[in-house]
Amino acid sequence: MKLSQFKYNLPKDLIAKFPTENRDESRLMIVNRETGKIEHKVFKDIVDYVEDQDVMVFNNTKVFPARLYGNKEKTGAKIEVFLLRELNREQRLWDVLVDPARKIRIGNKLYFGEDDILVAEVIDNTTSRGRTLRFLFDGSYEEFKKTLYELGQTPLPKFINREVLPEDRERYQTIYAKHEGAVAAPTAGMHFSRELLKRLEIKGVNFAEITLHVGLGNFRSVDVEDLTKHKMDSEKIHITNEAVKKVNEAKDKKKNIVAVGTTVLRTLESSVSTTGHLKPFDGWTNKFIFPPYEVQVPNMMVSNFHLPYSTLLMMVCAFGGFDVIINAYKEAVKEKYRFGTYGDAMLII
Repeated sequence: MKLSQFKYNLPKDLIAKFPTENRDESRLMIVNRETGKIEHKVFKDIVDYVEDQDVMVFNNTKVFPARLYGNKEKTGAKIEVFLLRELNREQRLWDVLVDPARKIRIGNKLYFGEDDILVAEVIDNTTSRGRTLRFLFDGSYEEFKKTLYELGQTPLPKFINREVLPEDRERYQTIYAKHEGAVAAPTAGMHFSRELLKRLEIKGVNFAEITLHVGLGNFRSVDVEDLTKHKMDSEKIHITNEAVKKVNEAKDKKKNIVAVGTTVLRTLESSVSTTGHLKPFDGWTNKFIFPPYEVQVPNMMVSNFHLPYSTLLMMVCAFGGFDVIINAYKEAVKEKYRFGTYGDAMLII
C-alpha cells in the first residue's frame, strides 16, 4: 500500500470543533466488513450489536494537561512546550517538544506562570524539535506536579483549531480513564457514558482494560510513499493477566471481541501467541498496522473518523478492508458525519 491511497476529500467544516452535548448521542455508522453494508445509527445503539459474554476492550489511559506556554529568558519570546513523558522523577527531567524550536538551545532557561513560578533549563537536544528539560523547583514532587498541571492546558490536537475551554479537561478524556500518561485521548472511548456502560453490563457484556499511553506519534505525518518505510513512535503498553483471561475466554467461546479504538487494536496485536491468543505484556510497542494485515485478536472495532493520510486511518483500513472503509468514509462525507477527535463514530462488524 502507498501513502497516496489514503487520500480522500474532507471538507474542513466536517472536522468537529466541539463534542456532542451527550457522549453517547454522537452518530454511529455500522459497517459490515464482509458485505460492505452501511447503516446509520446513534452511538447508544451499539448495545444492539453485542451479545451476552462478548468482551469490549477499553484503553484506560488518562490524558494529562501536556501543553505549556512560557517565555524564554532575556528575550521574553513566547514558547510552547509540549510535555511528552517524564524521564526522571527525582531530577524533574522531561522529554518535550518545543515550538519554535530554532530559538531554543541547550543552556536556555524557560519561565512559566505568573511570577515565573516554574523555571526549566534545556539540558539536551533529542530531535530537531525535541528537547530534554530539567524543571527547577524547590518543593516536593507532589507540589511540583500540581504546579505543572495547573499551568498546563488540555492538549487538544492542533487541527481542532480553537481555544482550549475549561470543559475540555473533562470532555477530552474517557469516563474510565485511570492511568495517567497520555498526551492524546483514545477518542473512540469518549463516546461511552456511564448509562451506556451500565446498559452493556446488564446485557452481559464483559469489559477488559488495557493501557496504552497515547503519544504524539498518532499525529505525526507519514513522509514516505512506501508505508513499509514508516516508523511509528514507541508507546508504553500494559496488558494485565485479568485482561488476557477475559479476552482469551471469549475467543475460546467464539464470542465477539470488540476493540474500542485504534490504540486498543495496536495493543492487542502487539502481544499475540502463535494460536492467536493474547499474552500479558508490559513494555513498549511501535507496531504499525496497515493493509494488508490479518488481525488476530479482535473481530469488531469502534473507531472515530480519522483524517486523510493518517496512520489511524491506515489501521482502520487494515481492520475493515481497504475498499470497504474508503467507501464508508466517502459515505460519511456525503452524509456530513463529524470527523476527528470530537467527531462521530463507526462500528466495524
